[in-house]
Amino acid sequence: MAEDSVVIETGVHAPDASVIWLHGLGADGHDFEPIVPELRLDPGLNIRFIFPHAPMMPVTINQGFVMRAWFDIRTADIGAEPDEKGIRASAEILSELVDAEIGAGIASERIVVAGFSQGGVIALHAGLSYYQRLAGIVALSTFLPLADSLADDGTVANASIPIFLAHGSADPVVPVDLGRRSKQALENVGYDVEWHEYKNMPHSVSQQEILDLAEWFEKILS
Repeated sequence: MAEDSVVIETGVHAPDASVIWLHGLGADGHDFEPIVPELRLDPGLNIRFIFPHAPMMPVTINQGFVMRAWFDIRTADIGAEPDEKGIRASAEILSELVDAEIGAGIASERIVVAGFSQGGVIALHAGLSYYQRLAGIVALSTFLPLADSLADDGTVANASIPIFLAHGSADPVVPVDLGRRSKQALENVGYDVEWHEYKNMPHSVSQQEILDLAEWFEKILS
């Protein structure tokens, strides 16, 4: 999958940690590439950032136009009629990327799966269901369309995985209430969620969010 991803390495030594970060609908792996320098992480952290490109597929809500997407969106109510097959297929893609990092010598406990919007859906599903312990999950401006399957899909290995969940209060694409309900669903089954809600932030990433995320990365990867 290397040719299907943007890869950036930080630090001065060979990477000993990885962050696999999935973009949102219609974007590509370059979308979050600029966030790496903006995080201003400790140069002592040797991290490989991997930004995969989603597959090309028709998206129902966009008149069937073919674009990069991790799964189909069928109605304007994004919380309804989830594309379970597509979500699980993309979660498998992410799991294979994690497998590849482990195969390249990165310990599973040093791998973070992350995503924005659609990518956050996949990061949550794949991270919670992965069979080996991961370092953490980052899920930005997103939600849990398959929340009802949490108890069945979650693994013992990641039962206590740190989760960074963040949302803007003015998000017109993924309503903040979906994020709040997803936080509650995670906490109801015992997950450790660090919740950040940013006032007046739309479907985007704010400077404060980047600062909070940088602090979280340094906490779990240092």
